Amino acid sequence: MKQITGNKLLVKALKEEGVEYLFGYPGACTIDISDELYKQDEIKIVLPRHEQALVHEADAYARTTGKVGVCLVTSGPGATNLVTGLATANYDSVPLVCFTGQVARHLIGNDAFQEVDIVGITRSITKYGVTVRNREDLGRIIKEAFYIARTGKPGPVLIDLPKDVMAEFGSAEYPKNVNIRGYKPNTSVHIGQLKRALKMLSKAKRPLFLAGGGVNIAHAQEVFREVVEKTQVPVVTTVMGRGAISTKHPLFIGNLGMHGAYAANMAVSECDLLFSIGTRFNDRITGKLHEFAPHAQIVHIDIDTASISRNIHVDIPIVADAKEAITKMAEYVEPCSTSKWLAQIDAWKNEHPLTMRPNGVMGPLDIFNAINEQFDDAIIVTDVGQHQMLTSQYVDITENRQIIMSGGLGTMGYGLPGAIGAKIGNPDKPVIAISGDGGMQMNIQELATAVLEELPVILCIFNNEYLGMVRQWQKLFYGKRYSMTNLRAGALSRRTDGEEYPEYTPNFIKLAESYGAKGIRVMKKEDIAAAFEEAKKNTKTPTIIEFIIDPEEMVYPMIKPGGTLEDMIMDC
Repeated sequence: MKQITGNKLLVKALKEEGVEYLFGYPGACTIDISDELYKQDEIKIVLPRHEQALVHEADAYARTTGKVGVCLVTSGPGATNLVTGLATANYDSVPLVCFTGQVARHLIGNDAFQEVDIVGITRSITKYGVTVRNREDLGRIIKEAFYIARTGKPGPVLIDLPKDVMAEFGSAEYPKNVNIRGYKPNTSVHIGQLKRALKMLSKAKRPLFLAGGGVNIAHAQEVFREVVEKTQVPVVTTVMGRGAISTKHPLFIGNLGMHGAYAANMAVSECDLLFSIGTRFNDRITGKLHEFAPHAQIVHIDIDTASISRNIHVDIPIVADAKEAITKMAEYVEPCSTSKWLAQIDAWKNEHPLTMRPNGVMGPLDIFNAINEQFDDAIIVTDVGQHQMLTSQYVDITENRQIIMSGGLGTMGYGLPGAIGAKIGNPDKPVIAISGDGGMQMNIQELATAVLEELPVILCIFNNEYLGMVRQWQKLFYGKRYSMTNLRAGALSRRTDGEEYPEYTPNFIKLAESYGAKGIRVMKKEDIAAAFEEAKKNTKTPTIIEFIIDPEEMVYPMIKPGGTLEDMIMDC
């Protein structure tokens, strides 16, 4: 039988797995793989400017296409630069397969140049990680990696490739099937448990669906809408669950949690049955654990056994894939008597509607209104901070719109590379990134990638000259001591005791132009619509739209630190 090197087998495996794009950055330990990739043209190579951005790009590509994102980096710093992106993908259940170069086997453990134990470093933030020690195991390990990444609760898998293993000759065969002893993800639904839960639902006076990111990951939005409409049970979502049902649907209340809508948080506090699907119940949505949904029996459907009853004790646990469970629910559910309950929720909505106080100048709400009006079909990518929470509150997410963000880890710098990955995977859809001036600068170098890949992404920068979310906490809880949050601070402000600051740096418009992108600065609300229209005209280059935002703009409602869902600060 013909024998080939490990490098050739890797390229063959990627083709057999249907990989269209590989996000890679080269180095000494992967140069032979790069050479093999050069000899083919089926897999397109995207060369970013930093490995952290590279993994975010693969992550967003995976989130928006449903395919596995694939990364290739070299050993040592190339591998360690993946850490933040792996943790981001791990928290948000994103299927990635990341290949890292490694020094030859006889050098491992000898502090060789660019040697790190990347499998050990990332053990707690990957679904699986392994160093390939024998050439004959390579094909099987790659096949298993793709299977593990996309099945069950999706997540990132890391394969560490010693240089000498990859140079060895071995079988050219790539396995067709996977059989991993000890890894048999359960997706089927326990019908008995589900029927118990639905019986509880039918008897409830104040039932509530809580939809988490698992509903979106499972692509269960359509069948979930059917169940909601059949039962007439209202819905709240986590930030990651936004879009599980259209935000314009009459039974959608809003997001719950730290920056959730008043009516959504009150509904959770007063419901008698919380029927939750695909959420981890993390601290950002629960507040004080012992006072979360105090009057409710709780049903929890999740594909991850470890997530059930970890933070919140539940009455009926159901381990299942969200789509399979909701599809079964659609067969059995009956209409519920919710008219009085819905009237109470409407009263809460009217008492404290989700809105921002107008102050006469351009604010975030004006920008979101323009996005809602001008982009019926789009992917919205956010960075992390105030703008992220405001986007999750005010941008309509419908059947034609998707929103992605770093939810579990809260990774600043995700927005720009995320937009790049989303646009590569969805070339015919408008992609809009919403970032703060702080987050945008964390991976600003990826403007070069966007320009060279001819990606007409629209990059909105909310420039308030501060690290806004931390500043908000400092304003509300730290006596307005704005420590380490003013992005104009430096030698001049230290020298003048905060009396003088230089002009803001960088000039984002000039920076965009220096990369070959388009730059637009907007200071008045009447110019917002025209800026988006101008950006749409750029069909092969990215556009930065810098919106000058008042630093006093805040995200409300907000739960006090250590508070309950009822301890909401509505405005100041």
